[in-house]
Amino acid sequence: MSSATAHAHDNTYGQDDTYLYHHFDDLNQQHESSSLGMWAFLATEVLFFGGVLGAFAIFQTMYAPAMRLASHHLDVMLGAVNTGVLLVSSLAMALAVRAAQLRRDRETIWLLIATIVLGSAFLGVKAYEWIHDYHLGLVPGLGFRLDLYPGRQILFWSFYFTLTGIHALHMIIGIVIMAIMAVLVWRRWFSGGGATQVEMLGLYWHFVDIVWVFLYPILYLINR
Repeated sequence: MSSATAHAHDNTYGQDDTYLYHHFDDLNQQHESSSLGMWAFLATEVLFFGGVLGAFAIFQTMYAPAMRLASHHLDVMLGAVNTGVLLVSSLAMALAVRAAQLRRDRETIWLLIATIVLGSAFLGVKAYEWIHDYHLGLVPGLGFRLDLYPGRQILFWSFYFTLTGIHALHMIIGIVIMAIMAVLVWRRWFSGGGATQVEMLGLYWHFVDIVWVFLYPILYLINR
């Protein structure tokens, strides 16, 4: 038995049928490489969101009265409901990761579907908010009512739609990947039950949730 095969039978992260790529010494190293790649990607995402939030903080300081006035048009309760929905979706995703590690395929699939449903509910509430904002004339570039919202209030709404729009795009990407992942788990396409793949997707989804945990107080609460 080769060294790689021997390590494959000792691995912590998958079953004996987990495929070991030839350029890794063992399954633990393969799993750690996948984790490193995902964390490196998430680090670039932190830099991206951090840059936009940093710019928002600067304008928040420069034009505090206008930014405060603009934020009062946001529905705090809807934002709170969405925060709760997203936190529950994060729990469902964590349970899906655990189910995948235990090779409980049916449970993994249902938990991924639950996460998809909760994520879609979040997007539905956010779409309702955006439509309401549009009818109030709060969308820059789409009939923004400068006569009703004078001064620098348009700056707040520019950042609001940029941040929430980018966040929603990340959620849509995650939901699509989760749907594909659920189908592949159902078809037993992954070796080792897809434990590593589901875990990496879980890291991405938790990051998306954490971003919203920052966005909600910064946009909805900080000027109250």
